[in-house]
Amino acid sequence: MSFYRYILVLIALLMSLTPARGQIVSPERDKVLNVDSVKKAFDDAPYFGLYKDNYFIFGPSVGMKPTKYNTDVKFQISISQRLTKRTLPLGSYLYLFYTQKCFWDVLRKSFPMTDLNFNPGIGLTKPLFVKDRFIGKVSLILEHESNGRNGDESRSWNRISLAGNILIDPTMMIHGKIWIPIVDGENNRDLLDYYGLYQFGITYMTPTKRFGGSIILTKRRGWNPFNFNTVVELSYKLFNDENQYLFLQYYNGYGEGLLEYNVYKSQLRVGICIKPQFFSEY
Repeated sequence: MSFYRYILVLIALLMSLTPARGQIVSPERDKVLNVDSVKKAFDDAPYFGLYKDNYFIFGPSVGMKPTKYNTDVKFQISISQRLTKRTLPLGSYLYLFYTQKCFWDVLRKSFPMTDLNFNPGIGLTKPLFVKDRFIGKVSLILEHESNGRNGDESRSWNRISLAGNILIDPTMMIHGKIWIPIVDGENNRDLLDYYGLYQFGITYMTPTKRFGGSIILTKRRGWNPFNFNTVVELSYKLFNDENQYLFLQYYNGYGEGLLEYNVYKSQLRVGICIKPQFFSEY
């Protein structure tokens, strides 16, 4: 029971991290996205906060009859800790990152957690400005990812990632991430054939931030120009003064989790999502 209490405590903590009204420098308030206001927002932001989307979603496989074996819960907890009070050289900030992703077979006997992925990292993040306007940010991150298992089910790898987010206009953002991999896991030497080498995507959010959608494509290794892992996400804010969204995610491809990284999945899930302050990371 201690593990489940741990998960519930983490979820409760994340719910408490919902930003207060008036603290968010967001795309719909384009007039405040200048150098001084964004730097002040970074400097004044809490040291501990959200990193990627935090969600709890449930749903079946697509294209087959739903059963207790192909229907599950997927949840993600993602946080960041800023390590520097003020900017470092080149106007950057040093962060610790941690993301935990879990697949939970809640319809099966004993409710087994079938795959639990741990993804800590440390990196530099630099806000980007053009003509005194905030246009996004770039991050250089050293990451580790593993599933904490022994023997034949052990999976692990490391990577140096370069990620960028660029605001095209107040409602649309493009983002990309490329990595130098260090695949050291004995049982996942071919990980990049399925997990991929780089990703890119586009995110749209209405001016009120009530509704949003995104597409994320991750290119698997190989010469086939169409071998992508694809994620489509839709979100709808339940209450204007809260940071909680009704969330739908469709995953198609390989590498959704480390344990079965080489197994094709087509999964549709729906649930609740809590989003970070500026925009979502991927």
